[in-house]
Amino acid sequence: MSFSRRNFLIATGVAAAAGSVLTACSSGDSSGGSSGGKQEAAKAQTTTVKIGTAEDSKGPAPEVSGAKKGGKVYLLNDDDFSHLDPQRVYYAWNSLAVVVINRALTGYKVADDGSQTLVGDLATDTGTMKDGGKTWSFTLKDGVKWEDGSDVTVDDVRHGFERAFASYITEGAMYVQSWLTGSTDYRKSYSGPYSGKHLKSITTSGKTITFHLSEARPDFNYVVAMQSYAPTPVKHDTKQNYDKKPFSNGPYKVKSHDTDKSMVLVRNEHWDASTDPIRNAYPDEFDFSFGIEQLTAIDRLLADSGNDQYAVSWRTIPQERVQKAQSEAKDRIFQGLSSGVSVYWINTTRVDDKDVREAIIKAWPTAAIRQLQGGSVRGDYATGIMSPLVAGYKSQDVWGKLKNPAGDPAAAKKILQKAGKTGAKIVYAYQQDPTQAKIKVVVENALKAAGFDVVSKGIDSTTWYDQTGKVANPYDIYWGGWSSDWPTGYSVFQPLFDSKAIADGGSNYSHLKDPAVDAAIKAATAETDNDKANAMWAALDKQVTEDAAFIPDVYMRRLYLHGSKLGNVKMDPNFDGCMLYKLYVKA
Repeated sequence: MSFSRRNFLIATGVAAAAGSVLTACSSGDSSGGSSGGKQEAAKAQTTTVKIGTAEDSKGPAPEVSGAKKGGKVYLLNDDDFSHLDPQRVYYAWNSLAVVVINRALTGYKVADDGSQTLVGDLATDTGTMKDGGKTWSFTLKDGVKWEDGSDVTVDDVRHGFERAFASYITEGAMYVQSWLTGSTDYRKSYSGPYSGKHLKSITTSGKTITFHLSEARPDFNYVVAMQSYAPTPVKHDTKQNYDKKPFSNGPYKVKSHDTDKSMVLVRNEHWDASTDPIRNAYPDEFDFSFGIEQLTAIDRLLADSGNDQYAVSWRTIPQERVQKAQSEAKDRIFQGLSSGVSVYWINTTRVDDKDVREAIIKAWPTAAIRQLQGGSVRGDYATGIMSPLVAGYKSQDVWGKLKNPAGDPAAAKKILQKAGKTGAKIVYAYQQDPTQAKIKVVVENALKAAGFDVVSKGIDSTTWYDQTGKVANPYDIYWGGWSSDWPTGYSVFQPLFDSKAIADGGSNYSHLKDPAVDAAIKAATAETDNDKANAMWAALDKQVTEDAAFIPDVYMRRLYLHGSKLGNVKMDPNFDGCMLYKLYVKA
């Protein structure tokens, strides 16, 4: 989703992207010069995602070499989790915690090399598809228990989907609700389970639950891995109060939660590792402390004393501590590509001449912009909108930005002259903060050198998405970002480039209206062969890039720190933070 929704950068939007390093170190050039990009690094770290078998879906999770059970891990957080109720979980940093409390029908088994396999989590496999993707069935495993020792049932799974329709559930994902009712205004069809009625589009038989969708969704088994669709026990649903202390079917349960101060997770003794192919769950306890500023947390971890030796930063290392961390605690940094892609949207409603848009892209000073935001630690030069973490990603470089990320105003000027557009007026919107003010200057210089008449307009960070999200906005170029909700192309291309998504508050920020793109999205969505669908999405990445509706910026990276007494601390490729269920406490 847009960085205004799911990804944990979101709360601070562009200011966060500019004001602190949200990224990790990659090898090679960090000067921001023209000697190549970091596409090689991005390609090398591409996460492959395959569909697992029933055998892959069996527990236990593969053991981590050298790991042992026991100990306590401390998490240093600036803010409390906004939601723990699975149906209200959508932000990535909420999901990082909830994934050890709640299990969904499917989930991702992450290998040591970062590759992912979609497996059955609560389900015995990744589901059975019929009717070209309009009907999906999942059968629950035996032996999966709630924290009171009762079985997780298909009624509980159905209840999780149905309570997502309740009026107080306004924060979670909304995809499945629409597909189950055939309407984006899905509450008109169904108001939730509390009236005693069930959705007709969900049926159950024994341990099998079947979803009858209004449209073909060949990637539905990916979608139900989202925490928004984890089960909630019928007997323990406390409605709005469930958010404070959700019932666990995962390896950990909530022992205590003092809002905005602390939270303690302890082992759920009824979790059976033999049913779980994903989670190792080595520590006995996780202690979260809230209200610790980002810089304070990193300074404590750098000092590495007392309990902080067993601690993890929940936020990225701020820019002013990156060099110190690299020199003093290099072996305690964990990092990786995030699922977020940073771009600059070109408003095709206002800049309707493709030649003009191409000239903007050719002139764009990507290298200088990246350098102002930390250099190579900001991310790897992007060439499209599809992240290397999305299934089927293929390296391409339509605009030659890997050869010359500094931009080429002279070449851009020739394009403008040939099109008879020299002196074209361009309105560049930027967020009002110190780093973006510096970026504004290099953008203005590059575009002016190409022959554009540039007007820059500052926007307050609190209204950034409100202003740029209007179809009739008065801006030609504005920053944005996107992070897929699941690692297939649908949740990248349909929201961003489907012409039906052009609306105030909609997600087609470039206002691209291309019938060929609409047709390609429809075709890839309906393709039931995963390999073919992935290839179609990769081809669409090149197609929309060629439409010149956006300027690729970077595949974003993350940089975190942990204490010296923790082992196997790694970044979750789906949620851009620490995988709690893979780390362990050293002796």
